Amino acid sequence: MNGAAPAPADDLLVRVEDVEKAFHRGEEVIHVLRDLHLTIPRGEFLALMGPSGSGKSTLLNLLGGLDRPTRGRVIVDGRRIDRLSDRQLAAWRARHVGLVFQFYNLLPVLTAERNVELPLLLAPLTRVQRRRHVAAALGIVGLSHRARHYPRQLSGGEQQRVGIARALVTDPSLLLCDEPTGDLDRRSGDGILDLLQALNREHGKTIVMVTHDPHASARATRVVHLDKGRLGTEAPP
Repeated sequence: MNGAAPAPADDLLVRVEDVEKAFHRGEEVIHVLRDLHLTIPRGEFLALMGPSGSGKSTLLNLLGGLDRPTRGRVIVDGRRIDRLSDRQLAAWRARHVGLVFQFYNLLPVLTAERNVELPLLLAPLTRVQRRRHVAAALGIVGLSHRARHYPRQLSGGEQQRVGIARALVTDPSLLLCDEPTGDLDRRSGDGILDLLQALNREHGKTIVMVTHDPHASARATRVVHLDKGRLGTEAPP
């Protein structure tokens, strides 16, 4: 442990309690997460590390409401998301979670601004309001001048910035990043890590980042290790 005093309940954004996740492969039961407990205070930048197959991405999916635990409770901002119906979960996720992927997941036929706009299309906003949100998100990531460029016209680092702008455009409570620098060279990756740190420090965003890279995890305010589905030592970066 890093020795920090536990956060008051009101300051906790995420609580994972007694969580287990298992998959069935024929008659075999594969336990991916076991007896997992984790709390994440508001405004924390948490790095989640561990070897391949340790359960990092599975845990990230549970935090984002993309999957459900086999057992246990996942509570985000006071709400048990593991109890929500599929429809309720989709609506909750659209409002409260921003997702950043390793391979950007941009639609090649859409410009940067249109890719960023996608999460807003189901929101009760006018076209002018959507454009205002998109412009703000692209401004935060430093890509206002590339708004009308297509993904093929952008570098890898710029494409990832568009992905981050898309994740930010709904002003989510929780930003979940799955190996956000894994497909980038060191210089581009450092630019993305600088951006994530700024989002955390200057905009107060709560970030959970899965990474294999100690260089990336050093940017976080706390590092948690997963091994064989169990949490190991927590440490400052």
